[in-house]
Amino acid sequence: MIKNICVYCGSSKGRDPRFEAAASELGRDMAAAGVGLVYGGGNNGLMGVVARATLEGGGRVRGVIPEFLKQRESMLDGAQELVVVPDMHTRKRMMFEAADAFVALPGGVGTLEELVEQLTWAQLGRHGKPVLILDVAGFWRPLLSLFAHMRDFGFIHGDLEIRYLVAERATDVLPMLEAAHTRELARRHSDSAPIERL
Repeated sequence: MIKNICVYCGSSKGRDPRFEAAASELGRDMAAAGVGLVYGGGNNGLMGVVARATLEGGGRVRGVIPEFLKQRESMLDGAQELVVVPDMHTRKRMMFEAADAFVALPGGVGTLEELVEQLTWAQLGRHGKPVLILDVAGFWRPLLSLFAHMRDFGFIHGDLEIRYLVAERATDVLPMLEAAHTRELARRHSDSAPIERL
């Protein structure tokens, strides 16, 4: 059902070894399931960990990296497909178009920006692709609390609700995404079904 997952994550590994372990496990699981990785193209940090684990498991990797980041993020040469683009906007568009779902591992401001952009587009009805937050060691809990705070103050409500999944273990990611993808397909089918007239 899901052929490719876009993974957003840090270009550093962070200070908790559980982050790296989760990235590696996710890459292995994707490779074993025949699900391709779409990511930012770098070899550093969690980006490199998830990409190398996918490759080592025999999986497919598509990296998309802007020209100005080729050196800073140490472009991963082993990917089956590595696309060098002129700017960040092109990178994000190409990653979006290639993916059937999105996963956010721990990361910095760039990871946060990419995650929130997908949540915003889904909120506005621009896509129905599942978005999953992998909350390794509680890393994303402050963000989840902020979402609740926004709801409490009336900035997220009704038709503006944001849809996302939260997993605490990498092993839960693929089953949760597949279930969400199936629900979305069923919803679309229901919405497009002809109305019976009496």
